[in-house]
Amino acid sequence: MSSMLTHAIRNLPASSAWAARVFARSLSCSSQLQAAAVQPKSKKTLAKSGVKNIVVVEGVRIPFLQSGTSYADLMPHDLARAALQGLLNRTSVPRDVVDYIVYGTVIQEVKTSNVAREAALGAGFSDKTPAHTVTMACISSNQAMTTGVGMIAAGQCDVVVAGGVELMSDVPIRHSRKMRKTMLTLNRAKTLGQKLSLISKIRPDYFAPELPAVAEFSTSETMGHSADRLAAAFAISRLEQDEYALRSHTLAKKAQDGGLLLDVVPFKVPGKDTVTKDNGIRPSSMEQMGKLKPAFVKPYGTVTAANSSFLTDGASAVLLMSEEKALAMGYKPKAYLRDFVYVSQDPKDQLLLGPTYATPKALEKAGLTMADIDVFEFHEAFAGQILANLKAMDSDWFAQNCMGRKSKVGAPPLEKFNNWGGSLSLGHPFAATGCRLVITAAHRLKKEGGQYGLVAACAAGGQVMMLYGLALFPL
Repeated sequence: MSSMLTHAIRNLPASSAWAARVFARSLSCSSQLQAAAVQPKSKKTLAKSGVKNIVVVEGVRIPFLQSGTSYADLMPHDLARAALQGLLNRTSVPRDVVDYIVYGTVIQEVKTSNVAREAALGAGFSDKTPAHTVTMACISSNQAMTTGVGMIAAGQCDVVVAGGVELMSDVPIRHSRKMRKTMLTLNRAKTLGQKLSLISKIRPDYFAPELPAVAEFSTSETMGHSADRLAAAFAISRLEQDEYALRSHTLAKKAQDGGLLLDVVPFKVPGKDTVTKDNGIRPSSMEQMGKLKPAFVKPYGTVTAANSSFLTDGASAVLLMSEEKALAMGYKPKAYLRDFVYVSQDPKDQLLLGPTYATPKALEKAGLTMADIDVFEFHEAFAGQILANLKAMDSDWFAQNCMGRKSKVGAPPLEKFNNWGGSLSLGHPFAATGCRLVITAAHRLKKEGGQYGLVAACAAGGQVMMLYGLALFPL
């Protein structure tokens, strides 16, 4: 039985002319400008009666590095500790003021399963400061942040540090289940005879290791396979994906050289030099990118190493407070956090379409339209995933037949979209990306004089978070 998405896409107009029209609409600003003329920008603070205003005071990240480079000999809590220390150094917030610490991670190091706690202790926080770790695929630090938002909104806390960490240079590799079972039984054996009997049953195949798979357990597919199928369903060509990837790297390089990546803090790696910048930003050429072979669906797929985010090591941290607490401590926050929406989709065909489903819900919840948004920061897991979402968001047919909506929400105009690069170029340490998106959106709102920002991330369903710049709320 074909899935709903496959059925829906097959029934979309299939001509290349139609695909070109939809793609052009999704990447142009003309329709958005027309919409803005009809829908004047809102001037809403969107404060909620009886709910505390929650602000982003500051956010930092250590440089995101390609796995296997300068962080290769460290452990995840080392990276998270560095991010926490960077946040403390930048804000001078007293450690004892922090009520709670929440961290996200995806590939857990078994020795530090609660990496938030170990990183907090390493960064000098009191052993009386509670800390816990969450996991929700690529939106793990988004979950950490919204957990903190909920704690503050509920009046349980005034100050929360949220973050995320990933170390793909060293992932847990297990013995096979047969070997694990034998070893556990062996540990309980009492006599030499019992031990020798168990050892004699070990066969060569017992020694085959189990490697961690960045895949959905329910489908056994990696996100790369999902992205390739999604690109094919929405008729996203290899050329379009490579062009978008080149855009990401070019903008990231420009932002890095222009000193716009203000969230990056240096990290003195033990026994090595101090790392000061991301090392995955590498603008190439369309010719060079075109030489790469498909990475997932071979030989005819369109997703390659060039138009995919790379395995990355890194950590991030943000300081969240109630507005009242922040002002009392003399801080001028970066932005307000108002609303967020999580969605969950079919893990096979719609795994990466979370932004399409969550964005209209977040806008409606906030009482805004796409024309109101000044800054868009979407997670770029794959170029094909980004472009498919833009097409889906700009399709009335998709909205009506797949989302149960009367009309499309519209696609973000590219001049407001990921202007300082994205995960394709800056890197994607799974659980650390959400915090990068939020603080980048906050910095862009200030730099560009914007009022409203929208952050979207995919995988494990998807999440959209609304930010409101301080232009509307003079402190």
